[in-house]
Amino acid sequence: MLRLERLLRPKSIAVIGGGAFAPNVVKQSLKMGFTGQVWPVHPKRAEVEGVKAYASVADLPGAPDAVFIGVNRFATIDIVRELAARGAGGAICFASGFLEAGDDDEDGARLQAELVAAAGSMPVIGPNCYGLINYADGALLWPDQHGGRRLEPGARGAAIITQSSNIACNITMQKRGLPLAFLMTAGNQAQTGLSEMALGLIEDDRVSCLGLHIEGFDKVDGFERLAARARELKKPIVAMKVGRSEQARAATVSHTASLAGSDAASDAFLKRLGIARVNSIPSLLETLKLLHAFGPLPGPTLSSMSCSGGEASVMADTAEGRTVRFPALTEAHHARVKATLGSFVAVANPLDYHTFIWNDEPAMTATFTAMASGGFDLNLLVLDFPRNDRCSDADWWPTVRAFEAAVKTNAARGAVVTSMPENLPESHAEELSRRGLVPLHGIVEAFDAAEAAAFVGKAWSRPSPLEGQVAAKRPEGAASAGTASMSCTAEATPPGPSGHPPLKGEGSTPDEAEAKALLRSAGVAVPQGARAASVAEAVAAAEKLGFPVALKALGVAHKSELGAVKLNLKSAEDVRAAAGVLLPLGTGLYVERMVEGGVAELIVGVTRDALFGPVMTVGTGGVLVELLKDSATLLLPALRAEVEAALQGLKLYPLLTGYRGRAKADLPAAVDAILAVSRFVLEHADVIEELDINPLIVCAEGKGAWIADALLVLSSPPEGEVAAKRPEGVASEKTAPMSPPAEATPPGPSGHPPL
Repeated sequence: MLRLERLLRPKSIAVIGGGAFAPNVVKQSLKMGFTGQVWPVHPKRAEVEGVKAYASVADLPGAPDAVFIGVNRFATIDIVRELAARGAGGAICFASGFLEAGDDDEDGARLQAELVAAAGSMPVIGPNCYGLINYADGALLWPDQHGGRRLEPGARGAAIITQSSNIACNITMQKRGLPLAFLMTAGNQAQTGLSEMALGLIEDDRVSCLGLHIEGFDKVDGFERLAARARELKKPIVAMKVGRSEQARAATVSHTASLAGSDAASDAFLKRLGIARVNSIPSLLETLKLLHAFGPLPGPTLSSMSCSGGEASVMADTAEGRTVRFPALTEAHHARVKATLGSFVAVANPLDYHTFIWNDEPAMTATFTAMASGGFDLNLLVLDFPRNDRCSDADWWPTVRAFEAAVKTNAARGAVVTSMPENLPESHAEELSRRGLVPLHGIVEAFDAAEAAAFVGKAWSRPSPLEGQVAAKRPEGAASAGTASMSCTAEATPPGPSGHPPLKGEGSTPDEAEAKALLRSAGVAVPQGARAASVAEAVAAAEKLGFPVALKALGVAHKSELGAVKLNLKSAEDVRAAAGVLLPLGTGLYVERMVEGGVAELIVGVTRDALFGPVMTVGTGGVLVELLKDSATLLLPALRAEVEAALQGLKLYPLLTGYRGRAKADLPAAVDAILAVSRFVLEHADVIEELDINPLIVCAEGKGAWIADALLVLSSPPEGEVAAKRPEGVASEKTAPMSPPAEATPPGPSGHPPL
């Protein structure tokens, strides 16, 4: 039996408390026709809503399967302790004033910890939540009215979990024709997290799909188990994850005291799991309707039919920039559709079939059948119904019947899209569903739904990235125990003759020379370079490396903005002049062989996310990185296929593949470099706070990808302040020196980066 089985599907319900809320739970369960036992608990009342009441938990006739606790936060803890001792199946904690109160209440955190301790192994939902509506069995632990109705025997419906009780209450009032099997609120997730609740719900055969409103993830591995199980059961998940704005993230912390995680990392996490993401409540509901009816879509192709050129244009524009699309009709398909329409109709996709066949059911059936024969993943009919109080919709139903016949003839998927939600009443939506057509309210929301369903279909068509090497075994927000610590003192690039101290007291920020030495030790392609403490040393190093060279001031971040880098120096005189300018700007100089013949520049950055651990950003690099904002986010470890997909999604990608006759980039080398950076970060995840490689210069095919600049930030000095002063090549007693041979980076044919 699942841990939440008794709570989610109870045969007996206890309701504890008075006031207005607890009696409502009794009332709503009776109203829904719950056939199990309902046991109100109140110390002074003989009955509640006509049902016999009990004075205390001890007086109950048995251990209840599910309990709604509607008392203050202090009493809640004592009651939870009694219920756990009694063997109850689980409890909803309605009271607020726990951890979500934040700094405004010094007792909140302590009380939440006491609540969890009191519960022991008994499941507790909340606190600070409304509870649960089981529409499949008519069991409600819900202290308010709701707009839903009981699921018909043998029927299925969507399950929804939200972290906002008010959003949950509003969702019950929907008039969109979405059948619901369960609705649940998560509250503070003090003990039982959203992912565990979701796992409990999707195991129910009456649940067809799952919708989540997420303010904060409870557990990374919990969501991974949820996604894997949902895939096994073929029950798709769509989420509305809030936290894109700073204001939303602030509200999330104050509302549920849960850790939201950065939005880019959250988005990458959901993509990895194959959980579709939408950004509004209406889109969440429309997506659930589509998933409930058809499950994931096998592909992104759409057709659209309407009797208006204006609507056809709106449909075409709404598809622009999305992953779903309207493919052009093949010649044969075009001819089939054209044969059903007059010469005045321009056949295209989206199709404006004109009004001259309106209310001619056989003619519309022929046109719709021909259009739906194209093997599209989803066929859309744009149809707004007239209002019933002033108009008649009799002439609209032949259109519906024609579309119904068309999709059935072709064994195709069909949805009726209304441009305005109010033009598709609930009764009409339910009738469309009975006919096998999905009612979709709103054009934008319809596209959101189609895009989400196609995303899940694509994700499920490939091997799960959670299998094998990316099994998410890392602890959340940190490296695993036993990860080797870094020593930035053991350099692959030797210091200048002066033996200049490498860190100069900077502690947690190694300079570029040290950072590149460490990356070289990880097998990342880094141009040969040398540290210099004077102009003469810089000239000597340049002559040894071979011209042209780059010269940089060490200890300076964002060198381009500060003029701390000079490129393409072709002679000793050039180096001498540049060194005189750069030497006063930093802690020393770094001379490096120039990387020439670059096709494109990438940025590869890694930050440590408090929830997901190391998170990598891959994007268009160079000095305009902030302006272009062309990037993708990856959770680490990442598969090669994920890195390749991230690069393919960049606006820069055509440049890497030979845009307009230009040289093609060495994409395999770029992917190798990114994966090597990933391995390096994971090996030292306990101390790396940030790594910024900008640019990673990708050269032409066969010429490699080379790190031109690197900024490494550590959480603390590797071995305290002593690390910066330890003689080079001398490791601590605990840390093996990271001093690889210089040839760890494969050079070009000449022994230097490619020219």
